[in-house]
Amino acid sequence: MSRSATLPESGRRFSVAKPFIYLVLGILLVTQLYPLVWLFLYSFKTNDEILSGSFFSLPDVWQIENYQAAIESGNYWKYLSNSLIVTSITMVSVILLASLAAFAITRFQWKYGQMVLLLFLLGMMIPLQSTLLPLMIIFKNMDILNTHLSLILPYIAFQTPISVFILSGFMKSIPNEIEESAIIDGAGVFRIFRSIVLPVSIPPIVTVCILTFINIWNEYILAATFISSERLKTLPFGVNSFVGQYSVNYGAIGAYLVLGALPVIIIYFLLSERITKGMVAGAVKG
Repeated sequence: MSRSATLPESGRRFSVAKPFIYLVLGILLVTQLYPLVWLFLYSFKTNDEILSGSFFSLPDVWQIENYQAAIESGNYWKYLSNSLIVTSITMVSVILLASLAAFAITRFQWKYGQMVLLLFLLGMMIPLQSTLLPLMIIFKNMDILNTHLSLILPYIAFQTPISVFILSGFMKSIPNEIEESAIIDGAGVFRIFRSIVLPVSIPPIVTVCILTFINIWNEYILAATFISSERLKTLPFGVNSFVGQYSVNYGAIGAYLVLGALPVIIIYFLLSERITKGMVAGAVKG
């Protein structure tokens, strides 16, 4: 008797569809990796090679000088340190605020909990561009325009809703018996939050950290609107250093983009599994 005859109907259908699944996955892989490979090759080319339109060719001579120009002329280290400061403060603030809000929404028995969660979800629908003018006026009146605080505050506001959504979905799944036992032992609300809820919620917290980092690291619109001081600019501004009145150093721009994207790519590849687990925990368990 042949092997196919012993397989159930569902197994035979899967074996027939397997090549098609692999083909689709292969196409998606090439589609996702091609821009990264193209940018990497782009960063080692001269202006003449880039303007010739040969997108698939290797550089005739690998221009290491493009990376030297990106670091020196693009003020890479200065802008990198500014981005690290803004991103780190924002990440810590978002985790603290979102975890406290999700804890209050999901673990307290109060009738406005779902309404508050709905307000956070509505915050996810507000387009960033629609807030530029009001925020400009507010920050000018507060005298914090052209400071890192003018970036940190809106970053926190825009990242907190999705973070509350992820964390609240996970915290709903925590058994109430754990908290009841802690209350019997004399633990207060903040002790329960610090010693029980936070340690259990590490997977979605890691997801929130990574998503916040990725969303803020390359953000340009708010940074270009609220920051004009050279010493306070963040990493995306370095691209402008290679655009002159009469010429553009395209190779150095490519090298700068590679250097700017490298931290995000490394973190995502190292922690991609945690991102998936955290998103599934927040969506399925909730």
